[in-house]
Amino acid sequence: MSQIYKKEQIEKVCRQALEDLLAVAKLEKADILVVGCSTSEVQEKLIGSHSSEDIGSWIFSSLQELLKPRGIYLAAQCCEHLNRALVIEGEAARLYAYPRVNAVPKINAGGSFATAAYRGFDDPYVVERIEAAAGIDIGHTLIGMHLRPVAVPVRASIDRIGSAHLVLARTRPKSIGGERTSYDERLG
Repeated sequence: MSQIYKKEQIEKVCRQALEDLLAVAKLEKADILVVGCSTSEVQEKLIGSHSSEDIGSWIFSSLQELLKPRGIYLAAQCCEHLNRALVIEGEAARLYAYPRVNAVPKINAGGSFATAAYRGFDDPYVVERIEAAAGIDIGHTLIGMHLRPVAVPVRASIDRIGSAHLVLARTRPKSIGGERTSYDERLG
């Protein structure tokens, strides 16, 4: 399989997964979508063992090209070497009052995808935590800590990017009250 074919295939599958998620997630302008990505798992290698700058860049650009025109912020989760900190646009960090931390992700300390985001954003900030409205987990990177309660799994038309397992999630507001409470079904 040539690199051109791999690039086109990976970008196509990423766009499809994101479109599947956007179709049900009810995201609004200025919402945040968190993505964790193991480029090693995409290549059928053990997570953290074979980072690929190219694959990280392909995945970042394919997602960002769909999210940015919609006004949805992408957050790139770093790997455990940076305690799963996140790279986001400075505009989003300021909007949500997320404090900036001093770290610059690199291929083997932060991960290829977070490195691509740091290079690709207009004004990259690294923050320690967020509460995203939806998320994409590529290769068991454990994005759950960065989702708002209540996370709801989303079935996609695909279940892998390369060899990496794919998990999509949206969030919904908590349903509070009791049996006498009425709920807005559009929010569920």
